[in-house]
Amino acid sequence: MYIAVAIIAFGILIADHEFGHFIAAKLCGVKVNEFAIGMGPAIIKKQGKETLYALRLLPIGGYCAMEGEDEASEDSRAFTSQSWWKKLIILVAGAANNFLLGLIIFAVIYSGAAGFYGTTVTSLVDGYKYEDTGLHTGDEIYSIDGHRTYYYQDITTYLSRAGDKADIVVVRNGEKLPLTIKKDHYVINGEDSYIFGITGRNVIEATFGEKIKFSCYSAVNVVRMVWMSLGDLFAGRVKVSDMSGVVGIVSTINEVGKESQTAAIAFENIAYLVAFIAVNLAVMNLLPIPALDGGRIFFLIINTIAEKIFKKKIDPKYEGYIHAAGMVLLLGLMAFVLVNDVIKIVR
Repeated sequence: MYIAVAIIAFGILIADHEFGHFIAAKLCGVKVNEFAIGMGPAIIKKQGKETLYALRLLPIGGYCAMEGEDEASEDSRAFTSQSWWKKLIILVAGAANNFLLGLIIFAVIYSGAAGFYGTTVTSLVDGYKYEDTGLHTGDEIYSIDGHRTYYYQDITTYLSRAGDKADIVVVRNGEKLPLTIKKDHYVINGEDSYIFGITGRNVIEATFGEKIKFSCYSAVNVVRMVWMSLGDLFAGRVKVSDMSGVVGIVSTINEVGKESQTAAIAFENIAYLVAFIAVNLAVMNLLPIPALDGGRIFFLIINTIAEKIFKKKIDPKYEGYIHAAGMVLLLGLMAFVLVNDVIKIVR
């Protein structure tokens, strides 16, 4: 059941992305030839005034086919005939829709929350001896290794990445104090399971405004986590083989569902993962990689600047070649990750 839920969730995320492009295109006056949910043979088709709407067999994709998107067109309503700002809105709309969906899901999840943990330390591990350079109860953790902290989840995220020490700024008696916290200071009887000795934190009442704020922050925090993960990948701290694709994510969602105590908890946990993936997709799709929306936006900016300065654009066929090469590389990466996911599951 949870595998089916995961597959449907992916279909919804992709449909949501393409719907963003579709709505933006319509609002900007661009002709849309077809809007499809799913890939493969059409199950249901309906011809509108100018757009063919289709529900296709495989719930693994979808598309918004605009006039002149990938080929030359003389139509005044073609995508290529539009001003740069309209093209930008249309290209960004897919990722924006994914981000918005993730934000809405977070808001629904946290709508019943009673409170949220803040960044003020209310207690430390038993047996800790206060030091001039250490944390004190009542300290508000302002930043960790240069990263601003807003809720307790920030503390766990950044301290867990800090290694043996962390450069922390705390607010104590209204003043900001820099501290270097060593993990060894908080190992009590061989136990280092606490995050640098912090065992208690303040609780923020979950008013309506605070729920909205925390939901927005949760979506933004996913963006920060994606950037950190990309940094780890390029720095070599994680390997490409550690990445997971659709198969791995579906497997994870299935495991989360099965290990949850009740069906209600299972769907809440899965909803959180779906929100996480939605925001993740929004960020990844805007990276300046050929064939992705971010790659198209990159060329749009370059062409706009080139036209203003040199009165000349990049030949569309060369841009097409680059996007085609990018698509081949992306498909190759997807195939590698797919095989790797299957091997992990089999093992």
